Amino acid sequence: MKIKISQETLAKALLTASRFVSPKAQLPVLGNIYLSANKAKLQIASTNLEISSSISLACDVSKEGEITVPGRIITEIVSNLPSGNITLEAEKEQLKISTETFESTVSGMNSADFPKVPTQIGKPGSLTLSKDLFLQAISQASFAVSIDETRPVLTGVLFIFQKESLVLVATDGFRLSQKKIKISSSPKAGRIIIPKSVILELTRFSAEEDEIIMNFNQKENQVLFGIDNAVLSSRILEGEFPDFEKIIPKETGTQVFLDKEEFLRAIKLASVFAREAANIVKIEIGKAHLDISAESQTSGSQTARVDAKVEGGEKLEIAFNYRFLEEFLHAVKGEEIKIELSGPSSPGKFIDTSDPDFLHLIMPVRVQG
Repeated sequence: MKIKISQETLAKALLTASRFVSPKAQLPVLGNIYLSANKAKLQIASTNLEISSSISLACDVSKEGEITVPGRIITEIVSNLPSGNITLEAEKEQLKISTETFESTVSGMNSADFPKVPTQIGKPGSLTLSKDLFLQAISQASFAVSIDETRPVLTGVLFIFQKESLVLVATDGFRLSQKKIKISSSPKAGRIIIPKSVILELTRFSAEEDEIIMNFNQKENQVLFGIDNAVLSSRILEGEFPDFEKIIPKETGTQVFLDKEEFLRAIKLASVFAREAANIVKIEIGKAHLDISAESQTSGSQTARVDAKVEGGEKLEIAFNYRFLEEFLHAVKGEEIKIELSGPSSPGKFIDTSDPDFLHLIMPVRVQG
């Protein structure tokens, strides 16, 4: 293999690929990045057996071939070279990296030992998504994913494919986030659970294209995402996602409309003391306001009043984990939120009034006295 390629282009691709190497794995080759020169393309692939990436770059190929080299070493070398052209030349299991003023030889491994990584997405069953809409949907759902590995299905985001929409759902058992986006076409209706890790990786791609292509490989139990010149693939989480539709309240006793920023400010003030009291903030709903309070036995207490439009129901007191409220408010794009409550022990329904396709539920905290 012998190629000539731009340092800037190669460094960017290697930085992406290096995120998926696994140097501590039982298979030493998983700590490597796979390089394959074919025609006028350089294929760069990496995998930790959970997530794989494949990036295709245009380059000047003098000799075709392939090799795998330690991901950390080649990434650090190329990233620290000056801009301009770099020559990569592989002979047996050695990769020579050179410029006009630099030369290095890196020991590699036989590429035959490297796992097969998807390099392209087939058109049958593929779904084309607006990049901006999809990444926003990810941000509004994924923050509610569980970090508890004892329930693997909750560590991913549920994708529900419907006729003209895609619904993303995440829950950790204490809160639930649901975001729906419209799609022009859909693969057949169904549900898959995608690990949060691969979903967050999508947000790290600085894609130039406006679209993301998604495909589900049922035979390999894989989901594939195509972004610009890259293909990101991941295993699907197996298991039954909770029947979340059952816990979404059907009836509402009290509806509260209030300014997002004022509510967020009051929550942040309450968090000063709530952090020392199991993260609990109490909300008391009056006729035209909310009183948000927190109390610490060691540090003190505080109450902040926020003006609100209150409809239906009687006076109500309810308590929540302030972190859950704060994270929801950071995910809201509009200026006004709506809270629907049916009692101090029922889930609170939180809605961005400017976005009817975004729904969030938070379970209240039971407090004594």
